[in-house]
Amino acid sequence: MGGGDEMEFRPSRQLTMGVELELQILNSRDFNLARDAADLIGLLGKSEHPGEVKPEITESMIELNSSIHAAHEPLETELVRIRDAIAQAADRLNLRIAGGGSHPFHQWSDRRIYPTERFQHILDLYGYLAKQFTIFGQHVHLGCPGGDEAVYLTHMLARYVPHFIALSASSPYQQGEDTSYQSSRLNTVSAFPLSGHMPFVRSWKEFVDYFGRMRGCGIVESMKDFYWDVRPKPEYGTVEIRVFDTPLTVERAAALAAYAQALARHLLADRPRAPSREVYLLYNYNRFQACRYGLDATFIDAYTQQHEPLQQDILDTLKLIASHAAELGAAAALERLAADVAARRTDAAWLRETCRQRGSLNDVARMQAELWMGNALVAG
Repeated sequence: MGGGDEMEFRPSRQLTMGVELELQILNSRDFNLARDAADLIGLLGKSEHPGEVKPEITESMIELNSSIHAAHEPLETELVRIRDAIAQAADRLNLRIAGGGSHPFHQWSDRRIYPTERFQHILDLYGYLAKQFTIFGQHVHLGCPGGDEAVYLTHMLARYVPHFIALSASSPYQQGEDTSYQSSRLNTVSAFPLSGHMPFVRSWKEFVDYFGRMRGCGIVESMKDFYWDVRPKPEYGTVEIRVFDTPLTVERAAALAAYAQALARHLLADRPRAPSREVYLLYNYNRFQACRYGLDATFIDAYTQQHEPLQQDILDTLKLIASHAAELGAAAALERLAADVAARRTDAAWLRETCRQRGSLNDVARMQAELWMGNALVAG
């Protein structure tokens, strides 16, 4: 960011949403990660498709960016169209594409940094952590009318970070081992010194002052330098939720975005509570519980000090925001999400059950790719 107005919050239409998905590029032999991002992006550049497809930090990743949407159905439709274009291009290159927050058995030391100035800077700054950052997340942007609303929403969404983790958890395996976590991906993110959560500022002015002090100390240059779970993005006029694992399907990704949108509508319209420092006092504990145990986690409500199963808190929240979901046209999507939560159907559970049945992490990766590519997979 440069110039005098780089921290001006540029308002956007409230509660519009956009999705970013980081995806795995696999070879079609043993389904390990491949180093073919440049070829895949080049081929996609020759075809017409919605959204954008960009490089990520290593050559075994791509990032899918949706357009901006006001409702669940058009978002899902677009994600399916982008999915189809990526899958067909990958098949032409004899590659496979998979969702999931981690690859089951790749070795981080085998990765190569994608050759851009920013990614090289991250490698120079963070060393081996840059290659370990070959993990895969979903980011959801929610439109905000102003900076003060973005600060409020960032703080209020912090209570629900365990929800987002448990609902998207899809990284039980790392480097050939079952980690015992539902989401092991976030352990990698936590290694970065500017991860975690936003400080407890109360207004956009306070945030700009904080950013100015951090930049004055030479710690950050732009908002991209903060790896917070939820962060404001002033140049887009959004709040960005970054804590989701990439789901195994784009349909699941669209449903998770719809949940975040309906929840944000409730928080901004109903103003049920004021932001509280207590949320951040319990933040790391609740976050760990969700990463480790998923829907079986214990959740401590910072406002009531009550302990309850995270699964129940999610189901209660889905009921609470049902009217907002209906107004947004997402009632059916959230009903399906609630049914999955009640039945404990998660991507992490699917991956573990697939491994149990097949007895091979190579087969797990292959079936991840088949699931993500869906009907778009061209027969070889």
